[in-house]
Amino acid sequence: MGFRRHGPFQAGDQVQLTDPKNKRHTVTLKEDGVFHTHKGGIPHSELIGQPEGSVVRSSGGTQYLAFRHLLQDYTLSMPRGAAVIYPKDSAQIVAMADIFPGARVVEAGVGSGALTCFLLRAVGNEGTVTSYERREDFAEVATKNVEKFYGGPMDQWRLVVGDFVEALDESDVDRIILDMLAPWECVDAAAKALTPGGVICCYVATTTQLSRTVETLREHGSFTEPHAWETLVRDWHVEGLAVRPDHRMVGHTGFLVTARRMADGVTPPPRRRRPAKGAHGEESGSSTR
Repeated sequence: MGFRRHGPFQAGDQVQLTDPKNKRHTVTLKEDGVFHTHKGGIPHSELIGQPEGSVVRSSGGTQYLAFRHLLQDYTLSMPRGAAVIYPKDSAQIVAMADIFPGARVVEAGVGSGALTCFLLRAVGNEGTVTSYERREDFAEVATKNVEKFYGGPMDQWRLVVGDFVEALDESDVDRIILDMLAPWECVDAAAKALTPGGVICCYVATTTQLSRTVETLREHGSFTEPHAWETLVRDWHVEGLAVRPDHRMVGHTGFLVTARRMADGVTPPPRRRRPAKGAHGEESGSSTR
């Protein structure tokens, strides 16, 4: 599955060139190609045949470090039709939704295809990913991005242009990922498609979306108690004894919610946790002073 991930560079490989200021450029190697920059040009022939981790010098004297790009780098630099799910959240989805080799995964809201790339890698050659996208222009961008990263069409991937609820034609699905404005509208359809024990994972941007999604999952009766969280990533500056947090960080990008599908005809046990005062509006008989 996918293009070559190791060995000397060859024509057709996608190479990431990083300059001394850590600015990165993605180049698809061609036999007679030249990478042009205001710091001078680099003939692709100087890269072809070289191992990863080589250093090439532009005609202007600037050195560039050459590697095949990582998936996280590719998804942040890919052309966008819609905003992408950041690698930190894609990693959480793959781990916390337990996307495993051979899994049957359904994704609703393909966007620019960033999460799709992670899902395809996680399910492997024996799994499948079916993506639903309402907007044809987003679907076209996602298709180009996925095929560019993997070197062509993927047999494991099916992209459907249409509404998730109306177009969903699968059953016994292992995992469903919802990345959309109103995932609560799709909970019933997801419950019907998921196999018992399957996982639903929703990605939302705001607290109001988060609240409505969680409450809908609770009220539906087919899912375990939802788990909601967000991930914040902060780099650290380390130079000798100068060890401190970086000045910038990747803060809030979205909330994630997961829950598991119960067996048919089984309802989850009632929650024992006492809700916070006022969580569901003003209690009857309460007074203010």
